[in-house]
Amino acid sequence: MQRFLDRVRRDIAEGRTKPLSRTRGFTLEYSVRQTMNIVDCSNGHHRAALLDIVNDTIATSTALYEYHPRTVEGMESWFRSKADGRFPVLVAHDDRDLVLGFATYGPFRSFPAYKYTVEHSVYVHRDHRGRGVGTALMQQLMARAVSQQYHTLIGVVDAGNAASVALHERLGFVRAGVVRQAGFKFGGWLDAAIYQLILPTPDAPVEG
Repeated sequence: MQRFLDRVRRDIAEGRTKPLSRTRGFTLEYSVRQTMNIVDCSNGHHRAALLDIVNDTIATSTALYEYHPRTVEGMESWFRSKADGRFPVLVAHDDRDLVLGFATYGPFRSFPAYKYTVEHSVYVHRDHRGRGVGTALMQQLMARAVSQQYHTLIGVVDAGNAASVALHERLGFVRAGVVRQAGFKFGGWLDAAIYQLILPTPDAPVEG
């Protein structure tokens, strides 16, 4: 994984890799017959599909410590906050423009010295899990974090979510700690595991 991050940093420095935009995406084969494209949709494109994925996650899993579905208005505000902070919203879709999943990051904490740290999230549609969608999204999100000169990626993962734990560990994240009984959902207490990845950026960190 360190070799991957070093390569991303080198490619960006030499102009061979550019951050994803709304018109230029990342493409790879994710199954025998289908192509997956990853594009930046921080302009709000695909918002309905993203809302459906989030609300299904809330209703059926402990991946999100929420009880109630999010609203269209709440999603509009969420997109505005991403645009205001220049945070990516990377969306994976197939060759039929069907959304497979998405990933993003945002502030970890509001204190200014945390400015090089972001907290990320990644969600995959229930019908497309186990096909490498989450891995591809995370790799592109990591590359974007390097290009934006962040230093630390933080993922707060339900400790019982074996798939998410495996994904983070496969990508080189280390478990920095566990907050015991941090949430209560579906009639039980939930432990929140904190996973961390140190990036090779920024080039010249400063205070202020």
